[in-house]
Amino acid sequence: MKILTLVRQVPDAEARVKVSGTAVDLEGTTLVIDGMDEYGVEEALRLREAGSAAEVIALSVGPKRSEDALRTALAMGADRAIHVETDTRLDAVALSRVVAQIAQTEGAGLILVGGQEADWDSQALGAATAERLNWPQLTWVNELKVEGESIVGRHDVDEGNESFSAPLPAVVSTQQGLNEPRYPTLPNIMKAKKKELRKDTLDQYGAAASVQFVNAEIQARARKNQMIDGKDPAAAAVELLNLLRNEAKVIA
Repeated sequence: MKILTLVRQVPDAEARVKVSGTAVDLEGTTLVIDGMDEYGVEEALRLREAGSAAEVIALSVGPKRSEDALRTALAMGADRAIHVETDTRLDAVALSRVVAQIAQTEGAGLILVGGQEADWDSQALGAATAERLNWPQLTWVNELKVEGESIVGRHDVDEGNESFSAPLPAVVSTQQGLNEPRYPTLPNIMKAKKKELRKDTLDQYGAAASVQFVNAEIQARARKNQMIDGKDPAAAAVELLNLLRNEAKVIA
């Protein structure tokens, strides 16, 4: 079985970013593999090491700089990589067209995608890809293994946690808690330079953005610095409760 694992490149969680027009200006910003995608790469490697997969393919759809994220995935242990190089900003539904086509062309039996990528804060990619392929989808997985022609494991649901079993091929969305990603070692970083990294163009897949981005801004909330007189503790508690309920609206 081949596993296709999606890799997206996003700003480091500690990086300071600024907005320019309709997008975040990434000039001089430290970029890394999206955290949830990194769990997908690690899980694909573990399934291969357990004998459940023959090959792990890392996929990235994005600008030239995304190659760095793919090189990291190769250094972690992915067998080869595919980079659909484009500066077009694709939404989740448009991107799913590319992912689904590559999965079919490569004969993948399992697709791993991050549950909620940091750069668009959306959970739609896994569902959209599964819909295009008519495959089952398992979301927010925190335990996964392959048994014969099925995948089994556990995932988070509104009521807590539940076990699942689904036939392959399938789409799985990953999250923190599924595993602990390994660090690329120096020997593996050197080996990664010799691994296959195929370059495709977006035109090959007939995908086009279906969402137009018209504006971008960094969300911020001004502090009111409202002081409460604490001389009378009971009155202060009532006033605080009133402010939280009627002004901040953080409690009902």
